[in-house]
Amino acid sequence: MAKITMREAISQALMEEMDRDPAVFIMGEEVGVWGGTYAVTKGFYDKYGADRIKDTPIAENAIIGAAIGAAMVGQRPIAELMTINFAFSAMDYMVNQAPKLRYMFGGQFTIPLVIRAVGGGGRQLGATHSQTPDAIFAHFPGLKVVSPGTPEDAKGLLKSAIRSNDPILFIEHATMYQVRGDVPDGEYLIPIGKSKVQREGKDLTIVTYCKGLELSMKAAEDLSKEGIEAEIVDLRTLRPLDMEPVLESFMKTNRAIVVEEGWKSYGVGSEIVSRMYEEAFDYIDAPILRVAQKEVPLPYNRTLEQAALPQVADIITAAKEVLK
Repeated sequence: MAKITMREAISQALMEEMDRDPAVFIMGEEVGVWGGTYAVTKGFYDKYGADRIKDTPIAENAIIGAAIGAAMVGQRPIAELMTINFAFSAMDYMVNQAPKLRYMFGGQFTIPLVIRAVGGGGRQLGATHSQTPDAIFAHFPGLKVVSPGTPEDAKGLLKSAIRSNDPILFIEHATMYQVRGDVPDGEYLIPIGKSKVQREGKDLTIVTYCKGLELSMKAAEDLSKEGIEAEIVDLRTLRPLDMEPVLESFMKTNRAIVVEEGWKSYGVGSEIVSRMYEEAFDYIDAPILRVAQKEVPLPYNRTLEQAALPQVADIITAAKEVLK
């Protein structure tokens, strides 16, 4: 095991897959000479050259459209969007073309496309650059949506995504590139569509993913000091959604909260909670609560931004509420 950052884990996955398969290439704004907005592809241009590391114009619609075309003729493109907020400029290609083409043409071709996008708030980038619209993309069948919360999962899931023959949106959180964690040495893959229990507990279940995992782990440590042991289930993938570990944990603890950075209304938490009520109603000992972002465009001011985003204290408060 090596303890590396999320950025290093993602870079390793990209480089290993490019070394393994010459059909893999990267395209996006500033991914080449500049090395990526978040330095994930730093040094890639010097190693692989302009044929495989392609700087593109500032045109997300063109980036995703060209990537779909390349995937249809046998290449394995990795299209980087500087931020997931810019995905709205490419919505038709992302939700109306890439997820449906294989189905509509009877499987005559595949779409082995990975779209890497940076999401989330916390970096004072303003209301239009700090959103967490994960639930929007997870709504569409045919598009897989992956959002890891640890360096180990980031590397293993990204390698699996690159080898997949389906279009996959791979969401990375803007504030987590410096998060460190143990990453196995050598070749390893993590299956897409499998949730994971990241912390064992007996008193309540916390269901979360991505940035929410980091916050939930900190909250669980604080709760443990008060004799409350929370079990944390990390979704890792939003579509396909693996509810089995969630339900197994809930049937053990009988109390749960769901933590997400997106807005509460129509969000990921809404889907999780509805499925828990539908599939494990007899095990509910208290209302399932949701911790999410305040229902406002995210402010630029740092103090206001942090007030709007979910915090460790919010998770602790919700956990104690369901334990009353």
